[in-house]
Amino acid sequence: MNTINKNRFLRFLYDCMIDVLGGLLIGIGIYNFAVNAEFPLAGISGIALIFYHLFKIPIGAMTIMLNIPIAVGCYKTLGKEFFMNSVRSIIITSFVMDYVVTLLPVYSGDRMLAALCTGVFSGLGYTLIFTNNSSTGGMDFITMAIKVKNPHISLGKIVFILDMLVVVIGGFIFGNVDGTIYGMIVAYLLTVVMDKIIYGIDSGKMTFIVTEKGEEVCNKIDQYSGRGSTILKGKGSYSGTEKDVVMCACNNKQMYVIRKMAKEVDPMAFIVIMESNEVVGEGFKAE
Repeated sequence: MNTINKNRFLRFLYDCMIDVLGGLLIGIGIYNFAVNAEFPLAGISGIALIFYHLFKIPIGAMTIMLNIPIAVGCYKTLGKEFFMNSVRSIIITSFVMDYVVTLLPVYSGDRMLAALCTGVFSGLGYTLIFTNNSSTGGMDFITMAIKVKNPHISLGKIVFILDMLVVVIGGFIFGNVDGTIYGMIVAYLLTVVMDKIIYGIDSGKMTFIVTEKGEEVCNKIDQYSGRGSTILKGKGSYSGTEKDVVMCACNNKQMYVIRKMAKEVDPMAFIVIMESNEVVGEGFKAE
């Protein structure tokens, strides 16, 4: 086996391991916590759960059947590579959900705890698969298609909107108001977990410091926080005065020090601090 084929084989094994782990987490959330608690879930899994309750059709098998028309409709938008990755993920996660997770004990305690565990476990599972350039199909295809068309919208928000629709429909079919509320909690938790992991781990702060002492501010920031910065040239729209705009990205804990240092150098500095969902580059996440 040459080096190229070996690397492809190792990559394929890695992808399969991610799918198995993701399917295990999703399956635990659905089978071991949500099913017994009897509250509606979101997405294709939620629709499959409705069929499971009504006709006892295995969730994994029903998921595959529901995925076919959606996959065909989203193929062009998502592209061949993502589509093929998703086919692999669908098959592996469905198998894990139907034949592995069902061997584990089912939680029969408090419904709120079941909802919390469903949201966290499922959110972790979906995030693992999403961040590996794949999906579990169904609503994931629709979600990613919307994301491609609207890249400015966070993945979690798209998932939340679609999930809420399915939860409400499921709650109406089951006729269980409490279950619907729990389903909404699950949908919200899943959204939070996904956004925090996908964006939160690499999130931080971004600051723009408008000052006449750009070089001094940069040196002070580097000296006390170890963060590099960039000096942009700016001009006041009213006064017409030329000023430096120091741009600096940092983690959440460093921002207080940077703000303090900037004010020590230039008490008249105008400082804007904002959230940064993701920072890629030297000193941060490697692309």
